[in-house]
Amino acid sequence: MRSRIHYFILFLTLLACMQALARAQQSQQPRPGVPSSPDGPTDADEARTRIIHDMEKKAAKERIAALRSDTDKLLKLSVELKSYVDKADENVLSLEVVKKAEEIEKLAKSVKEKMKGPN
Repeated sequence: MRSRIHYFILFLTLLACMQALARAQQSQQPRPGVPSSPDGPTDADEARTRIIHDMEKKAAKERIAALRSDTDKLLKLSVELKSYVDKADENVLSLEVVKKAEEIEKLAKSVKEKMKGPN
């Protein structure tokens, strides 16, 4: 019974792959009514370029918003860490301080990667 389910899932996966391949081949074929001139860009090319530019612009805005949010969190965590360290005894460092520092480190790495951008 179990092997039948596996074969059925495999069959559905293959079917989905074949459909995706067929769609990809259809999208590569020239469509009637849309001139494909090697001389220069068509209206479709210009529209595609405009859409890509708009998507990149939107992604950049979202990245900046995420950076602002993450840096706000980073500041909050840093203030909390400072207060924990101020309260800690010179001989004892609490587990909360270590966890807070790890959380800050993880968030700082995330911010650094976001600052690098999509490349």
